[in-house]
Amino acid sequence: MSSHPSSPTPAGHSSSVQIPHDPGRLPMTLPLLAEKKRLGEPLVMVTAYDYPSARAAEAAGVDLVLVGDSAATTVLGYSATTPVDLNDMLVLARAVRRGLSTPLMIGDLPFGSYEVSDEQAVTTAVRMVKEAGCGAVKLEGGAEAPVSRARAIVGAGIPVMGHVGLTPQSSTALGGWKAQGRNAKAAARIAREALALQEAGCFAIVFEAIPAAVTEELMPHLEVPIIGIGAGPATDGQVLVFHDLLGIRDGLGPRFVKRYANLQEEMNIGVQAYAEDVRLRRYPGPEHTYSIDPSELAELRELLR
Repeated sequence: MSSHPSSPTPAGHSSSVQIPHDPGRLPMTLPLLAEKKRLGEPLVMVTAYDYPSARAAEAAGVDLVLVGDSAATTVLGYSATTPVDLNDMLVLARAVRRGLSTPLMIGDLPFGSYEVSDEQAVTTAVRMVKEAGCGAVKLEGGAEAPVSRARAIVGAGIPVMGHVGLTPQSSTALGGWKAQGRNAKAAARIAREALALQEAGCFAIVFEAIPAAVTEELMPHLEVPIIGIGAGPATDGQVLVFHDLLGIRDGLGPRFVKRYANLQEEMNIGVQAYAEDVRLRRYPGPEHTYSIDPSELAELRELLR
């Protein structure tokens, strides 16, 4: 295989994933989450869609793991998040659950699984908890209907994370995948939605693709943890899509993505090298095969005659 420069890693860190030396690390809970906000400790959140990505999140010691409906575009091959359904999410969430011990696992409610009524929303949330082991669920939007759904789910005893700003499930209505809140009226709407979700009982809210200055203005008015993605550094924590931060995708992605590896290129190089070895009969080599005692081989030859 041809050599390939290693991907950059944060200063002072090894290129290999190391499990934090903290065997007493406690599972993330809602009270602990609130305490971290009070102390000003930044919260780390990533998405995960299967057992290996969950293990990477666990090893990194992140606080929150979202089984996102972004699985539609990252692992299922769709061009938008709306095609993914509840059964897809349950399969993915169960796999992630098997790989997690300490982060709080949050399951996205996919498009079409909570919009019809509060009853539908509660039923969907219950399935995410009972069948997939989610510790909480997330839904998008802060208008009257999503706030009502959030309140109903919280009333059923299931923690809810809200999501305002760019909400991918309704990106068409928002004019596409672009930043929100870039004028005073739009920013005020985001503020109203965030406050409504907080009032409905959401334990945290995601701010997506919102000007950093708007986030700074809103933070003093909110008591629950705010997790940003393209919303600047003033939030209580940050979230990135697993495949974006590790470069398991084509293209550069949104401007707010910082790429910490380029695994898609590494995978392409690895598979191409394997294919070349097979075609040139360089693989498998003697070191990849099993042996048999010569006497047993001689007996086999006799039997084959």
